[in-house]
Amino acid sequence: MAIRLIVVDDHPLVVEGLKNTFMMDADFTWCGCAASAADCLDILSSQPCDVLLLDISLPDQGGIDLCHQLKKRYPNLKIIGLSTFHQGSYIARMMDSGASGYLIKNASTDEIKFAIRSVFKGEIYLSQEARQQLEAKQSQDKHQAVLTRRELEVLRLIADGLTNPQIAKQLFVSIDTVDSHRKNLLAKTQCNNTAALVRYAFENGWVGMDNK
Repeated sequence: MAIRLIVVDDHPLVVEGLKNTFMMDADFTWCGCAASAADCLDILSSQPCDVLLLDISLPDQGGIDLCHQLKKRYPNLKIIGLSTFHQGSYIARMMDSGASGYLIKNASTDEIKFAIRSVFKGEIYLSQEARQQLEAKQSQDKHQAVLTRRELEVLRLIADGLTNPQIAKQLFVSIDTVDSHRKNLLAKTQCNNTAALVRYAFENGWVGMDNK
């Protein structure tokens, strides 16, 4: 039985390369491609699919959110994240959203085919780099600082580039309160400055493409 495949990616060269690969292999049935979340939902409404390769960066919706949405609507659909993003936080969130696998876009054709066959059989597949990044993320989580809800709000506004007065105005608190939160954030994360704090926040998944 040929595995029915759909690719969701807004990079034409990536899609064309995958299309040429799978259309020449009798083990797979190319069921189409989508360049956005909306196109993906439209295709799936009329086209049965076994495995979906999903880029996590789409023009109209984050792939992580779309993955969660698709698994609710199509629980038997197997989804493999396919992205240039290799940070452990992205991989963890994609897997937590119901994905069956994760590949970095530099994966070989043979590895992509192996991953598809694996998830089709009900297995979980992570490329070596994705697995290493996820394990590093899990190890880091054991030592990650614990933030309060307000500290997390302040952190996300800092990452958006807001100043202390701007944050104070948005959260309806005093500038001194914001300054106190900023100092606590630096201390908890052991960062020396705001730039390092923002970088730490992105690396640990506290802020990112799906948090807004």
